[in-house]
Amino acid sequence: MENLELISCQLIAASGTAKSCYIEAIEAAKTGDFEQAEDLIKEGSEAFLQGHSAHASLIQMSAQQDFNVPLLLVHAEDQMMNCEMMKIFAEQNIYLLKENQQLKSAFGRTQ
Repeated sequence: MENLELISCQLIAASGTAKSCYIEAIEAAKTGDFEQAEDLIKEGSEAFLQGHSAHASLIQMSAQQDFNVPLLLVHAEDQMMNCEMMKIFAEQNIYLLKENQQLKSAFGRTQ
């Protein structure tokens, strides 16, 4: 059970780090710093991969033995799913912000 709790905490931590990076990426894009936004998306993806690796070990564990699913694990899974959605949301927002900036530039508007 200790291992299950440890893996759950790893999932939560990795997802939280990734989600924070994605939110920071949106904020960077809002200021026009698209290079920083892309770097933050990459950093978030790397953090998410660490969580995904922990998740894979959890799947292997579940294949080897039956165990009850504690609430902490449910929370961890929820955080992972939310993180995946946040990445999609961030990437789409950054795309739209970049397009908006290009349109403003094309029409000579700065605001």
